[in-house]
Amino acid sequence: MATHPRLEWLHHLPAPAMLSQLIAHYGYLALFAGTLVEGETVLILAGFSAHRGWLDFPLVVAVAAAGGSLGDILAYTLGRWQGERLLARFPSLAARRGRIDTLLARFSAPIIVGIRFMYGLRVAGPVLLGVARVPAATFVGWNLAGALVWACVFGTLGYLFGEAALLLLGRIAHLEGLLFALLAVLALPLLVWLRRRAHRAAAQGTR
Repeated sequence: MATHPRLEWLHHLPAPAMLSQLIAHYGYLALFAGTLVEGETVLILAGFSAHRGWLDFPLVVAVAAAGGSLGDILAYTLGRWQGERLLARFPSLAARRGRIDTLLARFSAPIIVGIRFMYGLRVAGPVLLGVARVPAATFVGWNLAGALVWACVFGTLGYLFGEAALLLLGRIAHLEGLLFALLAVLALPLLVWLRRRAHRAAAQGTR
């Protein structure tokens, strides 16, 4: 399939050649597949395409959120289904379990929302959440929220900054933990409010 003339610029961006070609040839389908397995780079490319008017930005966000969320749900399901076997087979995955369990004990909702922003836990995190037996409804709901935030953030970076965002992406991996910490701080008041609301409802139910 020939590349659309308006998308020739993608072949010259400092991104993996395969990703550039997939976006140029297949648009939203490539975006969905890319966010299942790769993530930020393909989303930034799609965001910049939307800036040029070649893709629709709200649809870029929706497709990316769907792909990213589905990828995490599949990883979570794998963790629930084959969790202990995976930990036994992959020591590097098991090494991250303690970190996840510690964080979950204090901030379950912010963890689920922000785990895709954490360096080293993007793929392993959902698996470990499955191993930890986080309730499926809780995971799916907060994961969808996190995927939407993620799609908006990186799609907007691509829309506004394009090539500069791709260059910056390669230099900020060490800041992902800080970004997550900021997200956790921002989400903490919501988590506290939800817990207080649940406690009040439980107290009223026992009267």
